[in-house]
Amino acid sequence: MRFKGRRQSSNVEDRRGMSGGRKIGIGGGIGAVVFALIVMFLGGDPNEVLNVMPSEQGNTAADLDYQGSASEEEVKEFISVVLADTEDVWHALFENMGMEYREPTLVLFSSRVESACGITGAATGPFYCPNDERVYIDLSFLDQLQRQLGAEGDFAVAYILAHEVGHHVQKLLGTLDQVHALRGRVSETAYNAQNVNLELQADFLAGVWAHHAQRTKSIMEEGDLEEALNAAQAVGDDRIQQQTQGYVVPDSFTHGTSEQRLFWFKKGFTTGKLDEGNTFDSEAF
Repeated sequence: MRFKGRRQSSNVEDRRGMSGGRKIGIGGGIGAVVFALIVMFLGGDPNEVLNVMPSEQGNTAADLDYQGSASEEEVKEFISVVLADTEDVWHALFENMGMEYREPTLVLFSSRVESACGITGAATGPFYCPNDERVYIDLSFLDQLQRQLGAEGDFAVAYILAHEVGHHVQKLLGTLDQVHALRGRVSETAYNAQNVNLELQADFLAGVWAHHAQRTKSIMEEGDLEEALNAAQAVGDDRIQQQTQGYVVPDSFTHGTSEQRLFWFKKGFTTGKLDEGNTFDSEAF
């Protein structure tokens, strides 16, 4: 993806090295599924991956002196440009709908972070917290994601960020609240299924972003689309479960299968039309 010398978003908050530590927001299942299943497969308690113990209050001198590696700083520059591209695309699309797009903030952290959704460990992976409208990403985890799951290439990282921003779009459109309102009113199985539909729609919205960013800015280079498609497949629940435990449990899916994630991202990228992304329609896939 072409990003050198391009506009970087000002909505980036760097908390790397700062202490934090409580729960998770939306879309944080990529890392959680991977590491929780590994722990469970080895006979441990997967809840230990998801529940981070509270840390001391305040920042230490080491916190304030955090220095990222050269590659980490380049990734920071890259995702700041991607975030700026999402801002431009979603401002235009919301304006076409007669709405105003409210930009989310991207928070960079290391190890663990405190959000309005609680304190979260890096193993949870990138996530969106609707309570403070922030996307949280540990840059070192992105490197793990690429090496362990095979989601390689810079546009794979762009897809992951665009997916989390997709959750923010769902928040602004009211979809997130509609699904969350079902908790306690439907069975746990039915509620989990609706959450999977949320994740698939976020994949679709990531594809919509890529469609319009390419159309208006020609941001993509040869191979970028393949990187995004490969990433969508790599983070499918079925593929992750097969790799980590050797078998698949469909009832435990949180984000959808590789085939579903690939289908919805590709549909968003191909059509670029928001009204094509009704993942909640049982006949849609």
